[in-house]
Amino acid sequence: MPEFDQQSKRNEELQSIIGRFVVTLISVFFTQFALLMVPHFFPISSLLTLLSLSVLVLVAVAGSGRCCKGLLGVRASAPAFVFINILFVWSVYMIVVRKAISTLLDITFNMELVMVVIGLCRILSSDPGFVTYGSSGLNKLVNSSFSDVEAQPESPVSVLRVRYCKYCKVHVKGFDHHCPAFGNCIGEKNHVLFIVLLVGFIISEASYVACSSQFAAKSHIMDGTRRKHSLSGNLAISTMLFSLLQVLWQVVFLMWHIYCVCFNIKTDEWVSSPVHICIKAPRTLKLQSKLEEISGVSTYYPDPASARATNYGDEVYKSIQQGNLTESEIVP
Repeated sequence: MPEFDQQSKRNEELQSIIGRFVVTLISVFFTQFALLMVPHFFPISSLLTLLSLSVLVLVAVAGSGRCCKGLLGVRASAPAFVFINILFVWSVYMIVVRKAISTLLDITFNMELVMVVIGLCRILSSDPGFVTYGSSGLNKLVNSSFSDVEAQPESPVSVLRVRYCKYCKVHVKGFDHHCPAFGNCIGEKNHVLFIVLLVGFIISEASYVACSSQFAAKSHIMDGTRRKHSLSGNLAISTMLFSLLQVLWQVVFLMWHIYCVCFNIKTDEWVSSPVHICIKAPRTLKLQSKLEEISGVSTYYPDPASARATNYGDEVYKSIQQGNLTESEIVP
């Protein structure tokens, strides 16, 4: 009987995976088809006009897709969505765009995509810094006194920044955020990989924009002289618009993370805290101890409910208002 239950559970999981993959495939198809209609119906429009229309189309497709999935009770997979879109753009490049590209640029672009795919597969299975409550090392840190912790210079400050991820239902050391696109938490152990992969996406997408622009220039499909393009021309333009939009928002996203790294801020801390401050690393242990003494609550929360009930930023804010913390102990 237990074997039958396990087999039944595995079948249900397999059906769920297949179902989510099919839903994701349909989502990618409708997204790319909707973008394909932009250059088809507006063949002589400027690049700025096409970009604006593409944004409206993507917002409409995303909104309608979410409503349909909610009504049908189905779910898609964000990592699969990213991966299938990469394969789609790569296919358009190999079939349509590649013939107008120089050999050196062709080799460079293909190598970039291979590295992006490898990085995507790696971050999907990477350990962001999972912490199991009850482990000897964590209990020793949580239960030890301030003097004991201060006497251990090898203990990383980020150990004190354990957060609970409601999506993965785990505690993560140095938790920054949960990334749906990569299907994993971003924490202490994979934050560098996340930044490198983000840079890789920007470079590869920018390269595709350059390649498709070169194809468009040689094919004279964006010079405003044609009132109708071929299917291959529309595919090249629509995927170029898609890649360009990805570059624009990802550059802003990368700048945000560089800012966070420079000022020792985690995304989750910024979002959840009413006072957006960065605690100076050398004083973090002392400030943590002082906050615990003031509030009577530990800033590490093994229980998710406690983490939601008591906000670390709230305690900082109250302490500042009450004069228990000085300006020298925080960085604006």
